[in-house]
Amino acid sequence: MKIINFKQLITASVLGAAIWLGINEPANAQDKSQKQQQREQERAQNKQQKQTERQQPQQQQNTDKQQQRQAEQQRQQQQQDANKQQRQAEQQRQQQQELQQQQQRQAMKQQRRVEQQQPQAQEEQRRLEQQKQANKQQRQQQQQQVEQQRQLEQQRQPQSQQRDQRWTQQRQQEQEHRHDQRRNEYQQQWQQQQRLAQQRQQILQQQRRLAQYRFQQRYFERLRQDRERLQSFRFYNVPPSYRYYRNGSYYETNRYGADMLRQAVNSGYEEGFYAGQSDREDRWRYNYQDSYAYQDASYGYNGYYVDLNEYRYYFREGFRRGYEDGYYSRSRYGTNSNGSFNIIGSILQQILNLQSFN
Repeated sequence: MKIINFKQLITASVLGAAIWLGINEPANAQDKSQKQQQREQERAQNKQQKQTERQQPQQQQNTDKQQQRQAEQQRQQQQQDANKQQRQAEQQRQQQQELQQQQQRQAMKQQRRVEQQQPQAQEEQRRLEQQKQANKQQRQQQQQQVEQQRQLEQQRQPQSQQRDQRWTQQRQQEQEHRHDQRRNEYQQQWQQQQRLAQQRQQILQQQRRLAQYRFQQRYFERLRQDRERLQSFRFYNVPPSYRYYRNGSYYETNRYGADMLRQAVNSGYEEGFYAGQSDREDRWRYNYQDSYAYQDASYGYNGYYVDLNEYRYYFREGFRRGYEDGYYSRSRYGTNSNGSFNIIGSILQQILNLQSFN
């Protein structure tokens, strides 16, 4: 019995120990797991701390480098801005220098122009003064000539009467015959000039010389008016009282013929001035012989006291001088007073060289 009880006691002890071990083993395992986790957490924290400690200098270093780069970039940008401002300032300085140099050159050029123009202005002023003086002398001479002519007319009335008496009937018939020849010659020339005017108008239109075209139309209209006046012309048979020299020969004419020759020169000068002015407006080359008016040269022929060719010769002498003044816009040979053109008296006398018999 005692043996059985002892066995039961032993069995119960073993079972109790087993039960105690079964109960305490999970608790111990759980404790071990918690400790292990704590150790792992501590190791992770330590590792993270070490990493943080290692990263802090690197981050600081990176931050410093970044700040250095930014500072360097800012310094470079400032340097670029300073260089740009310096270049702009240099460009402005160069532009100002160029502008000053250009202004200086213009000032010097203007000064040279003024210096060059001063002699020309002085010469022009001197020429104008001479022209005024010449015109004044011309008017005085004309007045003196008129007065002398009046006195001579009074003194020579008896001589004139004697000369008129010597003017034979045969000479009068010759003058009348010559008058008829001149009239026929003028009519023939008029027909030819009409055809020539039409041809010249077509040429001027093709060349687009509008100013010269308008001048020719005006000139031809004046010719037509001359022709109408000549149809009612009355011839006065007056003995010659002047003579003039041309191309190695002397020619005689009366006072009406002398007036026509003077008119030929003045009319030629006026028409030549307009023709030269028209070519200048058309920017055409200098060529007075190309003008229809120069080729015709009969405007102002309002009587048959001189041959048409004689009239044309003196018309052209005035025309080429007027053309030169009109083309170059000056008054070298004549004057223009409110649209009235007159060739200078000394030049007129030089061209005609009229000499009175008395």
